[in-house]
Amino acid sequence: MRIERILGDKGGDVVTVKPGATVGDAARLLSEKRIGAVIVCDEDEAPVGILSERDIVRELGRSGPGCLDRDVASMMTATIQSCSPHDGLDEVLSKMTEGRFRHMPVMAGDRMVGLVSIGDVVKARLGELSMERDALQGMVMGH
Repeated sequence: MRIERILGDKGGDVVTVKPGATVGDAARLLSEKRIGAVIVCDEDEAPVGILSERDIVRELGRSGPGCLDRDVASMMTATIQSCSPHDGLDEVLSKMTEGRFRHMPVMAGDRMVGLVSIGDVVKARLGELSMERDALQGMVMGH
């Protein structure tokens, strides 16, 4: 299975913020949308960073609630790992596990077409494994 299948099931909507938005605004957006990360995009809607709930909590612990008034650009991760709609689940899961991150933008060339979480990828992979198990069981049982 490929990432494009996940996007087909969940859609390609991505919640974004501008680099100048405050971390507090980004935190409210994460809470309202019940999501774990936002993509930081420039004026041309090109991704320039990612800000996760983990990033915010880590900085709250380090510097206190004053960090909520800072710009997103000061706290975001600027080096974004991305994948393609044509990438396989195992490849993306490995990348996310090795990099220890939970969200990955999906890029088609220089255009962002979606965002997948590690939960999305694991769910799809478990579904794939279940279908394989059922097929094998059917073959063994003669169905």
